[in-house]
Amino acid sequence: MEGAMGFPDRIERTVEISHPPATVWGALTTAEGLGAWFGDEATLDLRPGGPGRMTWTSGESTDFRVERVEEPKVFGFTWQVFGLPGDDPRRTYVEFTLVANGTGTQLTVVESGFAQLPDGAYRRAYEGNVKGWALELGELIEFLDAH
Repeated sequence: MEGAMGFPDRIERTVEISHPPATVWGALTTAEGLGAWFGDEATLDLRPGGPGRMTWTSGESTDFRVERVEEPKVFGFTWQVFGLPGDDPRRTYVEFTLVANGTGTQLTVVESGFAQLPDGAYRRAYEGNVKGWALELGELIEFLDAH
């Protein structure tokens, strides 16, 4: 679905990671893993409906809600939209899909729900997260390769 202005609703990125799905899964779905590559600190309750939070040393934080847990294949959550006020109820949905690829993992992340945003907020959230996912997935790979 595209918004009325033809904005893309989703961001999709796929990376090849030279670690098996179980290892990648641990980095995506544990407080220790998320706190090492995504936030500076993380908490989460790994079950559908479970709450989570990521915080950064800058003082920023974001809350998320676990939506899908299919170990070690699919992990999905909804979270607050970058650039909107904290009390705005709108959320985007982030889903990680892990597929074994030889001895490694093909990891795809899709974030959807941008089409619901007002024009003024859309570009900032969408472009910010396009850059953000490129950066964060790079950090995920660095974290895994260092261990």
